[in-house]
Amino acid sequence: MTITNSPLDLTDYPEADGKPMTESDATRDYLIYCVEVLRIFFQSRRNVYVSGNLCIYYRQGDPKAVVSPDVFVVFGVPKHKRRSYQVWKEGGKLPSFVLEITSRTTRREDEVEKPKLYAQLGVQEYFQYDPTGDYLNPQLKGFRLVEGTYQAISPQTINNDLLSIHSQTLGLDLQLQETPDTDITETSRSARPMRFYDPQTGETLLDYQELEDARQQAEQARLAETQARLEAEQARLDAIPRLLEMGLTVEQVAEALALPVEDVRQTHPNP
Repeated sequence: MTITNSPLDLTDYPEADGKPMTESDATRDYLIYCVEVLRIFFQSRRNVYVSGNLCIYYRQGDPKAVVSPDVFVVFGVPKHKRRSYQVWKEGGKLPSFVLEITSRTTRREDEVEKPKLYAQLGVQEYFQYDPTGDYLNPQLKGFRLVEGTYQAISPQTINNDLLSIHSQTLGLDLQLQETPDTDITETSRSARPMRFYDPQTGETLLDYQELEDARQQAEQARLAETQARLEAEQARLDAIPRLLEMGLTVEQVAEALALPVEDVRQTHPNP
């Protein structure tokens, strides 16, 4: 698609498309999770822009030429806040990765209309995920653009046949997790949560809250370890006089408690 940039453009490009942000808590939660973890993953790369539910205008002068992906990633543009994404102002750069979180009201659009548009725009990878498991079968799908047409990406199976699909564009896997998410399975007990997974590190990507929870847990574990070490050291020091009273020499006490001889002498200089 040819992108032009006219400096005399007076067209009004609305910042919202008039549609509700999400249909359900599950849809909103996954939109936030995906945008957060991808921003964290690419935070060291200045020219990777991650956003979601933002209007992308792809034809200058035509405010109807707009699409608002749930989650998208653009490579080769500066990382800064935007009120909308106007392709002609971004050097013609379009998203390379798009993820739509499919719901009851977006199913047809996500499966029929948007793939056609994204293919025309040249979006290299298009993924769909259904948090409730009610509208997509399988629950997670991935497609890669091949000669202008989307071809399904063959999934791998992990942990009791759960799906994992690799994104070449991101260098990440999108995986369904084994443990059901009780917050979103009121209508479908077969639904599985989706997470991004880094095959290079072998770790699941965490959002800001999960990272903070992990940091606090690590700090608590460190403090507990320090406290246990101090208590063990104190217990050994407390044992010195009892062992000396039993007739052990300073050297024998030091060996029994795994302490330097000098430490025993300093603690009890006149045994």
